Amino acid sequence: MLNNSSQSSTNNWRDIWQIKQFKLQFIIGIIAIIVVLACFPIFFNFIEKRNGTFINDWLLNQLPSANLSIFIFSLLWFGAGLTIWQAYKSPRFFLLFLWSFIFLSISRMISITSIPLNPPSRLVPLVDPISNAFYGGIFITKDLFYSGHTSTLFMMYLCLQKPWHKTFTLIATSLVGTMVLFQHVHYTIDVLAAPPLTFMVFWLAKKFVNISDKM
Repeated sequence: MLNNSSQSSTNNWRDIWQIKQFKLQFIIGIIAIIVVLACFPIFFNFIEKRNGTFINDWLLNQLPSANLSIFIFSLLWFGAGLTIWQAYKSPRFFLLFLWSFIFLSISRMISITSIPLNPPSRLVPLVDPISNAFYGGIFITKDLFYSGHTSTLFMMYLCLQKPWHKTFTLIATSLVGTMVLFQHVHYTIDVLAAPPLTFMVFWLAKKFVNISDKM
C-alpha cells in the first residue's frame, strides 16, 4: 500500500514512479487487468451456455421494450473519456480506478456465477462494437446480477473528484440504470444492487491501495 508520506510527496507520473509501493501496485495491477480481460470471453461464453432462473419482474412487465443502445453507450464512453483524462493527469487516480475495476470485475464474475439467471423476456440486444469485443464478439444475455453498465458508471462517480465530473457520472448512472431496464437487458434487482455492491468494491480498492481523498 502507498503510505501517507508517499501520498503527500507527489502526484505526477515522473516522480511517483520512483516510489516502490506505487510501482509494485501498478505493475501487478496491469498484469491483473490483462488476465481479467483475457478471461472475459471464456467466462461469458461459459455463462451464456448454462441455464438459469427466470424472474417475474413486476416493473419490467410494465415497461415497453426500446432500443436505447446509442444513448447508453454515449453516456458510458463519455464517462470513460473523463476517467481516462483524469488517469492521465493523476497517477493516484489511475491506480485507484485500476484496482477498483479489477475488484469490480472479479466481484461481478463471482456474483454472476453464484446467481445464474436467464435473461428477461422482450430483451432488445445491447450492441456496442467496443464492449462486445471483450465478450468474445458475441452478444451476451446472461451477465445479469449485477449490472455492469450501471456499476461501471457508479465506480467512475466514486473515483472522480471534480464536482461536474461527479455530477455527470451520477446522473449518467441513473439514466443508464433506467435505460437498461427499458431495453430489458437487466432485471430491476440487477440495477438496484449495483450501487451498494460497487461502493463495497470501491471501499475495498481504496483500502488496498491506501489512496487519500486528494488526487
